[in-house]
Amino acid sequence: MIKVSGLEFSYEKATSKVIKGIDFRIKKGEILGFLGPSGAGKTTTQRIIIGLLQGYRGSVEIMGKERREWGQEFYEKIGVAFDFPNLYLKLTAVENLQLIASYYQKKPQSIDLLLERVGLLPDRDKKVEGFSKGMKMRLNFIRSLLHDPELLFFDEPTSGLDPLNAKIIKDMILELKAQGKTIFLTTHNMTVAEQLCDKVAFIVEGAISVIDSPNELKVKYGTHTMKIEYYDGDRTRIEEFHMTEIKNNQRVFEILKTKNIKTIHSQEATLEDIFIKLTGRELI
Repeated sequence: MIKVSGLEFSYEKATSKVIKGIDFRIKKGEILGFLGPSGAGKTTTQRIIIGLLQGYRGSVEIMGKERREWGQEFYEKIGVAFDFPNLYLKLTAVENLQLIASYYQKKPQSIDLLLERVGLLPDRDKKVEGFSKGMKMRLNFIRSLLHDPELLFFDEPTSGLDPLNAKIIKDMILELKAQGKTIFLTTHNMTVAEQLCDKVAFIVEGAISVIDSPNELKVKYGTHTMKIEYYDGDRTRIEEFHMTEIKNNQRVFEILKTKNIKTIHSQEATLEDIFIKLTGRELI
């Protein structure tokens, strides 16, 4: 669905490139997460693919066609939800959706059903200027789905949402994937990336250091240990062992046989741990 090769981009008057020769692919029905700190080039890359930024170098092929060759019909095939919702504040929620739906040739999905899915049906006739950021984020999200697009772009889709509403959005994204939709997701939230993405790309200062599935990254770069917490008299002690040593480690068997075990947990690096290890940067 997306094939990017040697992509470079610089803003006018910039002293250096913002995007520095990156390559990646997204297959149909796949979710690719672009992960990196603020200013890494995530949103810039997304905007180049969408067509909001011109003058790139390299190749951006979408659905078998170079981005430069697409006309207005391209926007019938994509849905976009940015981190900062761009809504009509003087209109109600339902009026916003009706207006956006009118821009597309395809008949919109049920507006009330979409509002209900994200918990906004009771607020359908309220003006958006009175909405909280979380309500605007949810409205912005379903706005991108109205015309049933094949390719979706989400920028920090759970930003500003409480855990319950964040789960609703994540569940909907996974449902879209199950329907065969292709999703390009930018975030600095490693938990969201790990829960949703088939593959993740680590990007820092306009360059991609690695692309792989979250599980493969953990296998390749993580440290796999087992932590045993046990009672020693009136105290609690913790000992940690590498997974490769467990079956031949007499200390492990001694603890299991002679101590009252409190907890046993396998330990593995988080995606954020691996990101820091590979890039030397934190996600801030």
